[in-house]
Amino acid sequence: MSTKSTEVRDFLVTRRAKITPEQAGLQHYGGNRRVAGLRREEVALLAGVSADYYTRVEKGNLAGDSDSVLDAIAAALQLDEAERVYLFDLARAANAAGRPRTAAQRRRSPHRVRPVVQQILDSMTSTAAFVRNGRLDILATNLLGRALYSPVFDSPTRPSEAALPNLARFGFLDPAARDYFPDYDKSCHTSVAILRTEAGRDPHNRDLSDLVGELSTRSDDFRTRWAAHDVRLHRTGTKHFRHPVVGELTLDFEAMELSADAGLTLTAYAARPDSGSAERLQLLATWAATERLPAGR
Repeated sequence: MSTKSTEVRDFLVTRRAKITPEQAGLQHYGGNRRVAGLRREEVALLAGVSADYYTRVEKGNLAGDSDSVLDAIAAALQLDEAERVYLFDLARAANAAGRPRTAAQRRRSPHRVRPVVQQILDSMTSTAAFVRNGRLDILATNLLGRALYSPVFDSPTRPSEAALPNLARFGFLDPAARDYFPDYDKSCHTSVAILRTEAGRDPHNRDLSDLVGELSTRSDDFRTRWAAHDVRLHRTGTKHFRHPVVGELTLDFEAMELSADAGLTLTAYAARPDSGSAERLQLLATWAATERLPAGR
């Protein structure tokens, strides 16, 4: 991944490019503008800081900036919750620059779940559930979750059977992903936004850096999306699948962070009662039991 000052600059530049003066409540007198969106001095005006100060911030010098200043900049740029969290994560990383890295900062992504988490997954018999880390490795599933994500587990993009299945690697490197995810563009956007959010939360994660480097090298699409600096908190919604065994599935999901396991998220999918997806999800459960698919990893 690029240097932290570059991350700050590119993030703030892409955010202000998305807002017009009219959207920000500023008077626009017409004429050609050399930049898309807001100018630096306009952001500074909205944030209540000097143009020189904001320019310094946008160049990546966040060290020592107060929360109130960051809040003002976030408000000026109309950042959503995920973007605001990301900005504060970048500031935290800037303030930690030059300090010795702790063991926690040098750690790799979690690769397994505690036994009680697997027990909770296994107890969820009518929903498809799995646990992932911040770089979108699938660490654990229940039986129905394993069946739902069988194309990811069986993907040739998985380096080895011992390697964790990775949703981003599958999405960008396996042609089968375009059929499996009917909303392919949305799925790719979400994957990259989650990885970008994780890069802000855990900026020294070597596994995440390696994955971003691999995908940037092997996928032009990923590289373009990564450069957009979009971030997202993926907590609830509806997801569409086209499963090779049972066909179309429209499933509601809830994603919950595991408070005792930093960086891990448990996601559960459920079909709406009496829907076609509910019938097909039950067929998938029957298929999983018949095929004796393993839960867990």
